[in-house]
Formats: sequence, structure tokens, C-alpha cells
Amino acid sequence: MASMNISLPDAMRDWVQEQIDSGKYASASDYVRDLIRHDQSYAHQFLQNAITEGIESGISERSMDELLQEAKQKAAHNS
Repeated sequence: MASMNISLPDAMRDWVQEQIDSGKYASASDYVRDLIRHDQSYAHQFLQNAITEGIESGISERSMDELLQEAKQKAAHNS
């Protein structure tokens, strides 16, 4: 297993220690691994929802050029 050093503000470090002291986690590493697992699950679910939404939306009547143009306009508007 690889190791990684991170820096935290005192308030966050104290929060992690409180989680350990409560008995919910055995160590700071255990806590961080749990956070990462939750984040991975969230990202997977977000992607799955997007895929499902796309499938359920059906086949578009618009051309690829029209879709690309719309995406470029949205990207320009959001930047």
C-alpha cells in the first residue's frame, strides 16, 4: 500500500481526530479511505445517472454539427 502525506488546517485535523476518538474510525488513514470510497461512489452514481438520462432521452433529431455547436455555445457562456 502506498502512503501519502497531506496537510490540514487545525480545525480539520481536530475533526478527523474526533471521528477517530468516537470509535467510528481506527485511524486518520481509515477515515480518508472512507471519504475517498464515498467520493468514488458519488462520481460513479453521477456518471450512471447521466448515462441513464441519455438513454432515456431517445434519439435526437439534431445533427452532430448542431449538437457540437450547442455544446460550444454552452461552454463559451459558462466560461
